[in-house]
Amino acid sequence: MAKIAINLATGSLQKEEIIVGIDLGTTNSLVAIIHPDTRKPIALKEHNSSSLVPSIIHFNAYGNVTVGEQAKALLITEPQNTIFSAKRLMGKSFNDIKDNSSFFSYKVIDDNTSSLVKVQVGNKFYSPVELSSFILKELKQRAEHILKTPVNKAVITVPAYFNDAQRQATRDAGKLAGLDVLRIVNEPTAASLAYGLGLNKAEEKTIAVYDLGGGTFDISILRISNGIFEVLSTNGDTYLGGDDIDNVIVKYWLQQSGVKEEALKLNKEFAQAIRLKAEAAKIYLSTNNLFNDSLNGDVLTINKQVFEILVQPLIAKTIICCTSALKDAGLTTKNIDVVVMVGGSTRVPIIKKSISNFFGKPVNDSVHPDEVVALGAAIQADILAGNNKDVLLLDITPLSLGIETMGGLMDVLIARNSKIPNKASRQYTTHKDGQSGMKIGVYQGERDMVKDNRKLAEFNLTGIPGMPAGLPKVEVSFLINADGILVVKAKELRSGIEQSIEVKAQQNLTDAELETMLLDSITHAKEDIATRALVEANNEGGQLLETTENFVQKNTAHLSQEELIATAAAMQALQLALTLNDKDIIHAKVEALNEISRPYAERIMDTAISLAMKGKAV
Repeated sequence: MAKIAINLATGSLQKEEIIVGIDLGTTNSLVAIIHPDTRKPIALKEHNSSSLVPSIIHFNAYGNVTVGEQAKALLITEPQNTIFSAKRLMGKSFNDIKDNSSFFSYKVIDDNTSSLVKVQVGNKFYSPVELSSFILKELKQRAEHILKTPVNKAVITVPAYFNDAQRQATRDAGKLAGLDVLRIVNEPTAASLAYGLGLNKAEEKTIAVYDLGGGTFDISILRISNGIFEVLSTNGDTYLGGDDIDNVIVKYWLQQSGVKEEALKLNKEFAQAIRLKAEAAKIYLSTNNLFNDSLNGDVLTINKQVFEILVQPLIAKTIICCTSALKDAGLTTKNIDVVVMVGGSTRVPIIKKSISNFFGKPVNDSVHPDEVVALGAAIQADILAGNNKDVLLLDITPLSLGIETMGGLMDVLIARNSKIPNKASRQYTTHKDGQSGMKIGVYQGERDMVKDNRKLAEFNLTGIPGMPAGLPKVEVSFLINADGILVVKAKELRSGIEQSIEVKAQQNLTDAELETMLLDSITHAKEDIATRALVEANNEGGQLLETTENFVQKNTAHLSQEELIATAAAMQALQLALTLNDKDIIHAKVEALNEISRPYAERIMDTAISLAMKGKAV
């Protein structure tokens, strides 16, 4: 084993359980802790190696998983088996990402629904939760290897704009990796903590966090008051980052040598080689004025002045986002007290200078830009461990609170360790035509199936007007007051009918019972996720059969004999798959039925639209 630069495997670490801070990034991920002796946050790395683990997963022919640098090396040679940017898929449906689907070189399933996206590798289907769990498992094992002690608890960071579904997906990924996720922290909040902002209770500041990573850009405006971080606004571009800076250099070199851009598509090895040279040039020009190299006998040269002109349009894009974020927050640059720089791409001097000019003040860039978010997560972990007595911890929910959804699944509305008081709401709909009532079952716990959690209450929302399935909008809201009393309300938004119930959210759970419930959720995480995936696949398959059957009955006259026979065969195959308890087979048959029905569904839709445009009834 490689020697460790600082021997972290000390007695104090063996005795106390460690809570790590994890930055689960789009391009790279890493783990940090508070050093037991210096009490300073440090990113974990082995001697002379990088703290960064590329967020890339490779599956070989036998389904074995490799994460990090080894997987990165296979991006070009095995693109269909190598998954990158899984974070962009978290909590998303295909409809959310279809406009950028060409960005992914692996197969993202288009099932034409609002259900969560899936990735196909060979004959296996993976959810973004499973993919992210592979990265987190690698980080957990790496931390355990370096620290020589088990790592079971973590604080994980997410972008400030992540919604409930994306945050819950991140929690689930942690659980699947064997981690008890104590808190999900916003990345800009973590970065601010790493700069010591917000640790002083008397401090009141408005902060701009400028985060330019490998593939994404985010700007967040935060207000800190009494140690509480409030996100005033966020903006950004999920397809703008260091990769784009590399690309402008590549394009410049291709123009200089008269080579067409198609060469990059035709020769993947050349594309990767020239991209790596461009990355080297970008880094070199941060401290030098001229970069000179060669590739396949061609000279590659670029000076700092040309480079700074080339990146200007990219910087301008980020400044437009900054302007929008300030406008949304109702502020101007004069209202910003501190500008914090995050992400490896902020090392480029012209970017720092441009952002400093825009905000009219020097930028804070003294903390390692790649590590700043993970270091902040480690500080938050230390606060949760009770080691930082200066920071007051607010009351929190000991277990997740949610409701039962189709198939007996637990849908979490307020995650465990959320601050009290708290409120959350989510919209649901009916799954049967003319359904007039909905049972709202309220549960507490960390397992994926409600049968494994504690039932707190149940009530019926009745009187929903008869509508086709999927049309009613039922908003379920949870409100926990400062005393831990939970009020659950269900309201059908179209008709205005509502019903509510008051629940004692924490029914006298002993510490031992709480511990057992948490331990069970980690122990059974793999089977829970598998069960959830199977139930969701069954739900999806069942709904597709129903909608296809209705569609075919209404439009038989517009379908050819071949289409009817093919559809019937695909429906029969899916019906059989639903009895086999194998999510991959179900997904494959769902995909097969979609492949058959999509062309004629689009054709009939187009005909209907063109007739409607002519003013004829359809």
